[in-house]
Amino acid sequence: MSRMLEGKVIAVTGAGRGIGRAVAIACAQAGAKVVVNDYGVSMDGKEPTSEVANGVVEEIRAAGGEAAANPSSVVEMAGGASIVQQAIATFGRIDGVVCVAGILRERMLFNMGEEEWDPVIATHLKGTFTVFRAAAEVFRKQKSGALIGFTSGAFAGSVAQANYSSAKGGIVSLVRSAAAGLYKYGVTSNCIAPTAKTRMSANVPFEIDQMGDAEDIAPMVVYLLSEKARHITGQVYSVAGGKIAVWNQPVEVREMIKQGRWTPEEIAAELDQKVGQERMRLLDRLDMMAKAAAAKEKPNS
Repeated sequence: MSRMLEGKVIAVTGAGRGIGRAVAIACAQAGAKVVVNDYGVSMDGKEPTSEVANGVVEEIRAAGGEAAANPSSVVEMAGGASIVQQAIATFGRIDGVVCVAGILRERMLFNMGEEEWDPVIATHLKGTFTVFRAAAEVFRKQKSGALIGFTSGAFAGSVAQANYSSAKGGIVSLVRSAAAGLYKYGVTSNCIAPTAKTRMSANVPFEIDQMGDAEDIAPMVVYLLSEKARHITGQVYSVAGGKIAVWNQPVEVREMIKQGRWTPEEIAAELDQKVGQERMRLLDRLDMMAKAAAAKEKPNS
């Protein structure tokens, strides 16, 4: 990998394992000094340990790079701020933040309680906000910087992950809001929707096409952090193995207009023909899965 991040300081959350670890190591290989943040929890957010962050720092240093471990939880404002503060205190600056930290607590919506909802929203969505908030203050003043959030294709909907999907959808909106709010300051904000073999993806109940490795995600992150991507902001990119794709921006696609207020009866008479609906692809997948289950087969995504 070329030294595209030479001289930059990058902080990566959730960097003790999986995609976060791959991103942290790739950033170091590209010349960046890296703050490796990981609260070190199990997949459901329990049993914190700082050992995983320390282990990645040792890997980076053994390869000749520079890194520092940060064991703070990103669900608290102080934790997110500490990551940015540590980068500046240790390496003198901060040029980019990558928010990968996340947990899963899967449950059907009709069975989900606060104990499943709150920690997932806090880790994914608030955890991205706390780091973005601290970094944005610095980036605004220095008129440069890159914010990268991690979403998932599940932001379009998921059967047993209302908490996870909501958090990931929130991250997309946060990234786009940050792109708009920081545009005039020269700060970029983008999002990655990865498909890769991780602790989380191992639990998906169907096979996923183009499933790659965590290391496949890292090059796109390095690029978006580099000076070569200063013109890119407000985007959501899928990365799966050798595939990179961009998601569309939300827009109205059809409309119907009348003078004055619509009545429910008028809407019932005209909506299907003039506006209709946009079919959820997830529903087509559910139909496919049901047919496969009836045939005792395992469906592809």
